[in-house]
Amino acid sequence: MLPVIKAECGRAVMANPFVHVELATTDLGKAKTFYQSLFSWQLQDMDMGGGMSYTMINVGEGTGGGMMKHPVPGAPSAWLAYALVDDVTAATAKAKSLGATVMRDVTEVPNAGSFSIIIDPTGAALGLWQPKAK
Repeated sequence: MLPVIKAECGRAVMANPFVHVELATTDLGKAKTFYQSLFSWQLQDMDMGGGMSYTMINVGEGTGGGMMKHPVPGAPSAWLAYALVDDVTAATAKAKSLGATVMRDVTEVPNAGSFSIIIDPTGAALGLWQPKAK
């Protein structure tokens, strides 16, 4: 059984919830058109510098996310979930000690937080996210 961290609206909230989902896609324009038409998501393009843009996904209530042109040449389009952690450096090291491969080491997102991407021992990718302290 996983630990419960608090009760919210009469239901249990589990530790390390998914807090962001991200689409790395081979065709950003096509993906944006498809998902905005399918779900009426609100999309906001953000300039990340260095010629990179990131599209934030606002879904209203619930977990939001983002979209970007796939950073790995030749890789297929795929969704990636991010789990909330208290300390992304420690969580990344723990995952590695448990057999994960670190695909992207801890990286800061200015004014937002830090993330890493791991590949679990079965080959599944997972993002770890630590928001910036307020």
